[in-house]
Amino acid sequence: MIKFDVITIFPEIFSSYVSESLIARAIKKKLIKINIHNLRKWTTDNHQTVDGRPFGGGLGMVMMVEPIYKVVKFLKSKVKSQKSKVVLFTPRGEKFTQKMATKLAKLDQIIFICGRYEGVDERVAEKIADIKLSIGNYDLMGGELPAMVCIEAISRLVPGVIGKEELLKERVTKSGGFIEYAQYTRPEIFVTKDKKKWYVPKVLLSGDHKKIEEWKKSHRKEILA
Repeated sequence: MIKFDVITIFPEIFSSYVSESLIARAIKKKLIKINIHNLRKWTTDNHQTVDGRPFGGGLGMVMMVEPIYKVVKFLKSKVKSQKSKVVLFTPRGEKFTQKMATKLAKLDQIIFICGRYEGVDERVAEKIADIKLSIGNYDLMGGELPAMVCIEAISRLVPGVIGKEELLKERVTKSGGFIEYAQYTRPEIFVTKDKKKWYVPKVLLSGDHKKIEEWKKSHRKEILA
């Protein structure tokens, strides 16, 4: 079972995510565990301050190192395993890929640090985080959405999360990639409002399994990055 520990100042963002669909089922079946931690609980002042003005000047506020250090230290002490990693989401991080998801799926614990405001004190990246990740070449308001993306990509690689193990074996490659190919379902002919007809390829309706497999191979792509 993989344990996901998510550090955030907006824990309610995850409420519906962890209680719906396959993620909720995986939690119920104890295939994964997701704990959401409110960073403000590790502050010491009455205002539960988690940010401060940047030294040297600049616009916006920066998340402080102290509360993040405290919560990460606490969470790591709860899992007696060497297979634990701390992930910080940052636009300057390594690109999250299918291959990265495959590596992370082999861990026992992943601690996600979700930044907000104008960024996180650089000492978090230098001294606390094991991995700095970005889910794309764009900037977001925080790390909560990237955390959900990573949890979903990693969780679906855990046997039993997306159903029968055969589904996973069919799609995951030895190199850590993922096979994606074109698929169709009913109706065989879809008629649009302007009377155009969209057809399912005839080979998929032929019943010839050899030709169908050949068609799938020619219409598939291995996703690594």
